Amino acid sequence: LEIPTDQNGRMWPYFSKSDKAKYVSAVDVLNGTADPAMIKGKLTILGTSAIGLKDIRSIPTESNIPGVEVHVQIIETVLNKAYLTRPNFAQGMELSVILLGGLAMIVLVPWVGALWTFMVFAVTTAGVGFGSWHAFAEYRMLIDAVFTLVAIFLLYSTLTYLNYVREEASKKQVRGAFAHYLSPDMVEQLANNPDSLKLGGEMRELTLLFCDVRGFTTISEQFDPVGLTALINKLLTPLTNAILKRKGTIDKYMGDCIMAFWNAPLDNPNHAMDGCRSALAMLAEMEPLNARLEIEAKEEGRKHIPLKVGLGLNSGPAVVGNMGSDQRFDYSVLGDCVNLAARLEGQSKTYGMNVVLGPSTNAAVKDELATIDLDFIQVKGKTEGTYIYGLLGDTDVLEKPEFRKIQGMIKEMMDTYRSMDFETAKRMVADIRAYPKCWDLEADLGPLCDIYDERIDEYMINPPPADWNGVFVATSK
Repeated sequence: LEIPTDQNGRMWPYFSKSDKAKYVSAVDVLNGTADPAMIKGKLTILGTSAIGLKDIRSIPTESNIPGVEVHVQIIETVLNKAYLTRPNFAQGMELSVILLGGLAMIVLVPWVGALWTFMVFAVTTAGVGFGSWHAFAEYRMLIDAVFTLVAIFLLYSTLTYLNYVREEASKKQVRGAFAHYLSPDMVEQLANNPDSLKLGGEMRELTLLFCDVRGFTTISEQFDPVGLTALINKLLTPLTNAILKRKGTIDKYMGDCIMAFWNAPLDNPNHAMDGCRSALAMLAEMEPLNARLEIEAKEEGRKHIPLKVGLGLNSGPAVVGNMGSDQRFDYSVLGDCVNLAARLEGQSKTYGMNVVLGPSTNAAVKDELATIDLDFIQVKGKTEGTYIYGLLGDTDVLEKPEFRKIQGMIKEMMDTYRSMDFETAKRMVADIRAYPKCWDLEADLGPLCDIYDERIDEYMINPPPADWNGVFVATSK
């Protein structure tokens, strides 16, 4: 009789469910009551089954059987030649599966994420499990699926944890970098989608906003450094909130000035509209702020000078990214459209406007917000003329018939002025000056009319050249 074993001298019986019908009680044999047919011609093994004799064993198919049955099932395996085999290639195959599965985990977890990788792992588990069962059921081969899958799962769990730690570190870095630039909602959106962030610098279409306090030098003379700092904080906080609530990014504070932009680091197709609505919201914050400051001034026994701000907005291509030195840098923007936005803010007081818009910004919002033509101006530092516009209100103002009328009157006057029909243009300016105000902002058409009256008077004496295109060259910022 030859019994096959593996290289370590082991054999694996093909265990089956225990069949109590094959048991014959020794007591029945001794008493002569046992059925002789159950023993005659059979290989019979004598053993114990009492629990107290400590010969109760566990096998894959039973949790508790007498130890004697283990010997019986081994003998049945030998007689039936129903050996289970552990082929010599089994260990190498299991290690290969672990190696391939491990490599798959290493590649997939960082690239496609834990969820998709788990789905791959689940398919692998089903495949390895089925293969192991098929080898056992059809060929009585023992292929260890448990060790293989546990090893792959441990690797998957480790890689998933490390990937999670890396992602959390990246999110923490993003939150730290942008917490003071963006609203909390935008910071979380950016932290959850770090691939949308390009810190190295990129060209994007942006809307820029500059906001500055008018006459701040006079106001600051009333305060010591501590009081002035408190005043600046009281001013910048509500203005900043108005920007952040409308998806804006705070670039920097320059004393009493705010610089902000839209459409970076996150995409915002409505960046011009959000910028203009932020400007209107900032102006709306000024009245309650001044009311609070007036009460404080009375309590402190000093004169209250209302705070007024001027804003300039412009849209166009700009470079945005981390800019600075190796030691310190900020997420900021550079470009010609940035410089123009700053110049437009400087022109707001000249034209009697709260908000002055560049041509691209106006083109994006004119169908929804109330804007008027202001001028065709060559701002300081530029070599070409730029059309500029005043923002006077939201959609409610735009839809007023009286605003539509004054909007058309101003446009007609501008066209007449640029065609050098100065006498007619002057009469139109007088009509515009007399037209009643139909918006809530402090913006006034008086300064605009003064500008054109003065220019027309000059041009009527000293006419511009025949090829004049209507541009006015500004000599101040």
